[in-house]
Amino acid sequence: MIDPGLIVLLIVIIFFTFIMGAMSLRIVRPYQRGLVERLGRFHSRRNPGLNLIVPFVETLVRVDMRERVLDVPAQSIITKDNVVVEVDAIIYCQVTDPFKAHYEITDFIIAAVKLAQTNLRNTLGEMELDQSLTSRDTINEQLRTVLDNATDKWGVKVNRVEIQRIDPPVDITEAMSRQMKAERDKRAAILEAEGYKQAEITRAEGSKQAAILEAEGKAEAVKKVADAEKYRKIAEAAGEAEAIINVFSAIHKGAPDDKLITLKYLEALKGIADGKSSKLFIPYEASGVLAGLGSIADVLRSEPGTGKHTRSDQGKKEDGTA
Repeated sequence: MIDPGLIVLLIVIIFFTFIMGAMSLRIVRPYQRGLVERLGRFHSRRNPGLNLIVPFVETLVRVDMRERVLDVPAQSIITKDNVVVEVDAIIYCQVTDPFKAHYEITDFIIAAVKLAQTNLRNTLGEMELDQSLTSRDTINEQLRTVLDNATDKWGVKVNRVEIQRIDPPVDITEAMSRQMKAERDKRAAILEAEGYKQAEITRAEGSKQAAILEAEGKAEAVKKVADAEKYRKIAEAAGEAEAIINVFSAIHKGAPDDKLITLKYLEALKGIADGKSSKLFIPYEASGVLAGLGSIADVLRSEPGTGKHTRSDQGKKEDGTA
């Protein structure tokens, strides 16, 4: 038979071996890095995966390499123009060297937060309220640069710093609200005046163009009417000239005698005398007839053979002498 003591010893050995094996195996996550210490001194680094260490002699320290978000608590800060504001921020940082992050500082999270608060007071203390409200990007970049330089020896990289809020006092907020309202009203009035000005200018330009177009239209119409009248007169003159030429040609071709001409002349005189005018039209040939009648009257007034004039002629002469 097997000695019971031997069985107990075997069980103890198996149990001890199991315990030792369990203590020797360590798992490092993908987002972690391992630091092995042997008898209180740094020995080696371990990568993600299954790692074997010597129990009771070596210890494994895991360091999280993921990016962390650190909340900077709100604090009261006095600006350059003596305004008290409440400011808080957020820091995005990440461990880049697990050895420095573990051995160079006790707790880099607290150190980074306190350093951010201090530099935030320094940065905003050099700015006026209006500048601090409109220069968030500048403040963020300054804080990130300062924190990144300070945490570099801790094996920590500061990726971003964001100011969450900058809250001035209530009375300052109300004054700023009234100022912004007045500024908006001012811009609205300016824009309205500019719009009215542009509308008046556009209206004036439109009236000007309309007057110019109307004048041009009237001038063009007058020109067209004058051209039409000129064309009408030219056409009438050409027609009359052609008619005269045709009549003249017809007369010469017909070879009229004096009798026909006299007949046409008398017909024309009939038409002239038929008018309702009070004027008397005497033909050119009638003057010769009248001249002959005057000569006959002079002969009849004188006595034949004596050369004496009639009483009427003598009275005219005496009147002339007197």
